[in-house]
Amino acid sequence: MNDLMDKIVSLAKRRGFVFPGSEIYGGLSNSWDFGPAGTELKKNIKDLWWKMFVRGRDDILGLDSAIIMNPKVWEASGHVSGFSDPLVECKACHNRFRADQIDINSKCQECGQKNWSETKSFNLLVKTYLGSVEDSKSVAYLRGETAQAMFVDLKNILTSNPKKLPFGVAQTGKAFRNEITTGNFLFRLREFEQMEIEYFIPKPKTDKDWQTHFEHWRKEMWKWFDLAGIDSKKIHEHEIPDDERAHYSKRTIDFEFDYPFGQKELYGLAYRADYDLKQHQKFSGQDLSYVDPETGEKFIPHVIEPTWGVDRTFLAILLSAYYEDDKRVVLKLKPRLAPYIVAVFPLVRNKPEITKKAREVFLHLKSQSLSCVWDDRGNIGKRYYAQDEIGTPWCVTVDYDTLSDDTVTVRDRDTAKQERVAIGKLVENIEFRARQAR
Repeated sequence: MNDLMDKIVSLAKRRGFVFPGSEIYGGLSNSWDFGPAGTELKKNIKDLWWKMFVRGRDDILGLDSAIIMNPKVWEASGHVSGFSDPLVECKACHNRFRADQIDINSKCQECGQKNWSETKSFNLLVKTYLGSVEDSKSVAYLRGETAQAMFVDLKNILTSNPKKLPFGVAQTGKAFRNEITTGNFLFRLREFEQMEIEYFIPKPKTDKDWQTHFEHWRKEMWKWFDLAGIDSKKIHEHEIPDDERAHYSKRTIDFEFDYPFGQKELYGLAYRADYDLKQHQKFSGQDLSYVDPETGEKFIPHVIEPTWGVDRTFLAILLSAYYEDDKRVVLKLKPRLAPYIVAVFPLVRNKPEITKKAREVFLHLKSQSLSCVWDDRGNIGKRYYAQDEIGTPWCVTVDYDTLSDDTVTVRDRDTAKQERVAIGKLVENIEFRARQAR
């Protein structure tokens, strides 16, 4: 990792965003836990996405499916037979690598020897067993993507919530892939979260029919970059060539981000046609066709799939928000995403009357559903800098003047400017600032 990534990883641990998983036992390769601040940021990301794409529209329905599904799902989708990466092993040190990410004509980057095995296909599904006996009949898989449940449940969704095409199904949740090569902090994980939409459209009569929907979702993804505070100058659209696309896709765009370790995928947008529903209809024996309520036409819907990775979103937001000068480090997070909208301090800890008043202000703000954090560590300057690193937009300080005039100091994260505000107008003031900062 380069200098900026080292700083991000250090800040993430120091301020409670991300911790190494199982650290007291020596950790686990590329396993990360989200700490108090990280949990709040991650939740805010998912809530904002849900608000924009589900609650903010009348053509999207939500789903929360099981992580372990009938293994036939993954046979039908092609994951059991074709969900793989090319693997090569160094016979000298026995480290394994993705063959498409190294030069096998060169020496091993770990041991310096040149003694490679033949390239083999390595299936990415994470296998498990259900029941008390571990045999072929009890094999199951942790889902490799959230998409398949939206196809499998489509019939039930339409029965319980009749919808006219086009409409979509949205889901957020964990997915698992037994990646050969992990690394670069949160970029490539074996356990990760997705935010996905399967947008079902009528069977296209011309290419323009599906291209119109594809273009709509391309624009929606650009809107999300702005909403989430991801630096659009670091975003590049990469059209995947015909010979590199997934077998089910007729068009795929990768939205790539300028990470410190290179330009790599952040999100994806694919036209999956009718491949998935046809496969599940074939393997299950169930009729998954749609009947147009107006024309009576019966057909298998086609699908546009926009996909967002939660963990990569988290990383891209941190990288976009990170700022430092010779005085301080600041995460200039959008207030709507910041772990805490406001921090409350007593000016000093050794004056009970000030601490008591500060606790009253803190509890009042919390009662008004503002995301608050209490901080009385160290001196006031260190607290300000700590909250700058967490990305807290505003800090409220209760001081000696508060005891006589019921006003507090409100400090702005980005400008470091301070303003006296009456406690009675504090909620209104913070809410106004948050609206202005959108």
